[in-house]
Amino acid sequence: MSSSLLSTGSAPPRVTISPATPHHRTGSSSLARLNTSDYVPREDRVVQADPFLQPHERDILVLSTIIKLLLYPAYRSTDFEVHRNWLAITRTLPISQWYYDTTSEWTLDYPPFFAYFEWFLSLFARLADPKITDLNNLGYDTWSVIAFQRTTVIVTELVMGAALLKFIRGTSTDRTTQTIISASIFLHPSFLIVDHIHFQYNGFMFGILLWSILMARNGNRLLSGFLFAVLLNFKHIYMYLAPAYFVYLLRSYCLTPQGGLRLPQFAALANAVIVVFVLSLGPFAIMGQLPQLLSRLFPFTRGLNHAYWAPNAWALITALDRVLLKISHRFGLDLVINAAGVSSTSRGLVGDTVFAVIPNVKPFYTFVITVASQLIFLAKLWTVPSYRSFVCALTLCGYSSFMFGWHVHEKAVMLVLVPLSLIAADNHAHFRTFTIASVAGIFSLFPLLFTPAESVVKILYSVIWGVVVLRSLGRRVYEYPSTKLMVLVDLAEKAYISGFVPLQAFVSLYPMLVNKTPTVSPEQEVVIDSGKTKADVVAGVVSQMEFLPLMLTSVYCAVGLVWAFLRLSYLYIRTY
Repeated sequence: MSSSLLSTGSAPPRVTISPATPHHRTGSSSLARLNTSDYVPREDRVVQADPFLQPHERDILVLSTIIKLLLYPAYRSTDFEVHRNWLAITRTLPISQWYYDTTSEWTLDYPPFFAYFEWFLSLFARLADPKITDLNNLGYDTWSVIAFQRTTVIVTELVMGAALLKFIRGTSTDRTTQTIISASIFLHPSFLIVDHIHFQYNGFMFGILLWSILMARNGNRLLSGFLFAVLLNFKHIYMYLAPAYFVYLLRSYCLTPQGGLRLPQFAALANAVIVVFVLSLGPFAIMGQLPQLLSRLFPFTRGLNHAYWAPNAWALITALDRVLLKISHRFGLDLVINAAGVSSTSRGLVGDTVFAVIPNVKPFYTFVITVASQLIFLAKLWTVPSYRSFVCALTLCGYSSFMFGWHVHEKAVMLVLVPLSLIAADNHAHFRTFTIASVAGIFSLFPLLFTPAESVVKILYSVIWGVVVLRSLGRRVYEYPSTKLMVLVDLAEKAYISGFVPLQAFVSLYPMLVNKTPTVSPEQEVVIDSGKTKADVVAGVVSQMEFLPLMLTSVYCAVGLVWAFLRLSYLYIRTY
């Protein structure tokens, strides 16, 4: 039934019938279409059901699993110890102490459903190795804990795999295109880099998101809202998508086309969401621990930028501040320089970001800008509450939060790349937007892996993924530029994408050119010793070069992601 991912699938199953029953109806969507040109006796009639996995789907699952298994010994970030410690907290301590424990610096700071999830995993962790759940066994990284934790990522990621299969099975028009999209998400380099090497559980949680989106596509909006509420209680970063869900479910499920309230639907949705939050937060509310829980989930002491600037609008503004500072130093301009801001944005620290020349940005400003940009898309979604409009608005809400949010992590780009993949093949304009965002977004994750062996893996895997996926989708939606302006834009975009080659070459060779020291990782502190005078402070930041590869990566990726954001915004407002 299903075409192959890259035109390599098997032939569709056939059902042959006898001439006595030419109009027989199978009644099963999993059967192939009838072939009435073959005449065989009724007793020889063959009915072949669609298997759970097509051969090419099974091949993708097996190949991807082998790759992930081979990465077991790979580099692990501090997130690996974070999750091991959470296993120990939830297994060793009573629930009343989960959000108070400070045995390790890696305290529990995810919502309760994720804590329950860690508790569930701890049941198996204790069987694999009791030392894994020892609260005082800090930094435990023997082979048993490595194998166990990496295996849990692979297994729980199947939640996403199952959702992607359902996307394929439920498509009645172009299964091949949907197969390419589903495979591209399951094999996405961001999951390989962030989950299977760096270490997180994004595949599992994006699986819940995809199930929610799938329910919206299938018309089951109540279950869609319920699943999204569940997701919010696994990881609160998904609240960036909540405005799109609120408007879509209210407009398409709770209200009539004329604007009247459908009270039964509204009550059902409200009750479903309330039940989820009661199950999640109820125990902590009863114990009077909600303030403590919220203080863990929302630490407001962090600065505008993460240690490695997320490639968003603030990265460009921060870079502009650096440029103005250097111009001031070189040409002796009489600009007001904030000495505290000279080293703040150039040392790779998690803390408050202070600009040297440009006025400082406060959290309230980022909130206002984010909400204002989202309101534009939500207004459009209100007037066009279709499924495709919902997916695009959902993507843009996540995109707005990534572009303008406070203390955005580089990994948050996945909130953009995953839902954007679902509309990548709508037309050529969407595909070009998807291409630019994907290339820039994936490259922006490269600094997470800075060791030589993993650098080879991330580059090789991402290039193969890009060539296969982008070429396969491009052939299906390509349109030749019809105007001179479109030709120029197309050339500029191709030149931009080509620029990642010399950028990667510079990032790779830079450590050998500057004192042969390794490139700074996003988690490593690089301190600049600022002097007492304005001139000394400025000279200090000019001479500081350790952070340069990260800064160039962030800024160059930000250019592409900002452009893709503007493109997608225009497409949504004008064409939906």
